[in-house]
Amino acid sequence: MSDRKKILSALRAAFPFTVPIMTGFCFLGLAYGIYMNVLGFGVLYPTLMAALIFGGSLEFVAATMLLAPFAPIQTFAVAVMIQARHLFYGLAMLEKYKGLGLKRQYLIFGLCDETFAINCSTRVPSGIDRGWFYFWVTLLNQSYWVTSAMLGGLLGEVLTFNTEGLGFVMTAMFVVIWLEQFLTEGRHVTSLIGFAASMACLIAFGSDSFLIPSMVLILIVLTAFRLRIER
Repeated sequence: MSDRKKILSALRAAFPFTVPIMTGFCFLGLAYGIYMNVLGFGVLYPTLMAALIFGGSLEFVAATMLLAPFAPIQTFAVAVMIQARHLFYGLAMLEKYKGLGLKRQYLIFGLCDETFAINCSTRVPSGIDRGWFYFWVTLLNQSYWVTSAMLGGLLGEVLTFNTEGLGFVMTAMFVVIWLEQFLTEGRHVTSLIGFAASMACLIAFGSDSFLIPSMVLILIVLTAFRLRIER
């Protein structure tokens, strides 16, 4: 099989696995692009941030941080805490991405939650090049996110209705994530720890400074009671 046929065969095999991701990313990406426009950023900002950060929830947080006072250490700490799960994604994919040459560098960069779920659990179809299959899954998922974010930014430029309050989309997104975690847990221990720690830090530090202390407190409590929680 020629290289061209090998690449196209991998694309045809990978695309159906990414269709559910495309539908989800279209709505979230549009919301993100419009949200950035509401905050006062042109279409270039959500497009570049979607392409370079490619961090989902981190991009929503980064949008508000661009408007906050310059605080590089705090920004770095928040980014690490929000995306820390990717460290474990990377460890899990070391063997699968082994020996893939230059493609491996991009695969590491583009490893989001959805791409990890597909590349980690999907058995590559027989006769399909493994490296190109992983590459297309990663590239297609990122292209959905970048394109929808750009379209959202463009749509925000021409919207004529009042977009006041649209900034609440980030808060709503994290509430939904928390509710999903709460509903899937058996005894709701970790969800309640996260809620209680966040409320305590909100009262102690105020709405402008509670994020990092709450994350640190959650980490400490979960680490201290890890064995008991697992039992």
